[in-house]
Amino acid sequence: MNEQRGGGPEKPLAVVVGHGEFAGGLVSAVGQICGMADKLVVLSMMGMTPEDIEGTIREQLTRTGARVIFTDLPAGSATLAARRILKDDPGIVLVSGVNLATLLDFVFSTAASPTEAARAAAERGKASLIVVGR
Repeated sequence: MNEQRGGGPEKPLAVVVGHGEFAGGLVSAVGQICGMADKLVVLSMMGMTPEDIEGTIREQLTRTGARVIFTDLPAGSATLAARRILKDDPGIVLVSGVNLATLLDFVFSTAASPTEAARAAAERGKASLIVVGR
């Protein structure tokens, strides 16, 4: 288990939201690779209305103190909900188009702020995409 300087369990740093089992799959992979899945909260949108998605993200941010939201699609329901949340709380950071490289970079980050960690992770995620072949 990850520990804070005070010795207690580390709180989640971000909420990962996606369609179907997408978010759970990514966070499971983070756990398998480095054992740091506890830094992320999984939110599957299955069966949720746009209002449910927004309300559940808000609840998770409040419950955990997380300041970063990762979503799967830039124009998807989760991102639209997150953008509404950002209007009320500009201290929240949204990264859309999340991939495994993004989350791994984020959980290992030693950046001074969630914003810095999220920006660096997004750049790493972009850089991890490659095309091989013709």
